[in-house]
Amino acid sequence: MKKRVPVSQIMTKNVVTLSIKDDLVKAESLFKKNHIRHIPVTSGDKVVGMLSYTDLMRISFADAVDEDEQEVDTMVYNMFTLEQVMVKNVISVLPTSTIQEVAKFLASKEFHAVPVIENEKLVGIVTTTDLINYLIDQY
Repeated sequence: MKKRVPVSQIMTKNVVTLSIKDDLVKAESLFKKNHIRHIPVTSGDKVVGMLSYTDLMRISFADAVDEDEQEVDTMVYNMFTLEQVMVKNVISVLPTSTIQEVAKFLASKEFHAVPVIENEKLVGIVTTTDLINYLIDQY
């Protein structure tokens, strides 16, 4: 296995983001449209939070088997702001951080994605799925 490989080699570079002004209906739409589970939340160029699909599902009626489910979810989503649901204390990594460092970091935390920041700008995102795919490619 290669050592000292920078995380920039496996990160997603075209990151889907939300503005702090966006609502949870838009967030759900982005999750479903892009088939992703984590979205950095920005204010201008700065990352101010992270929203996971799991965070969103915690406040929805995802298990409801009702034909009006979409309307119920929209009503619930409108009761909360993005800022109330997102994780605010976002920890980021540099693009020069090694894959091993990021893997150890994520393994020790309770989240599954980390934004990659360079010069205070979002340049990518690394998820546990990226790490697993990297590991698979090594074999």
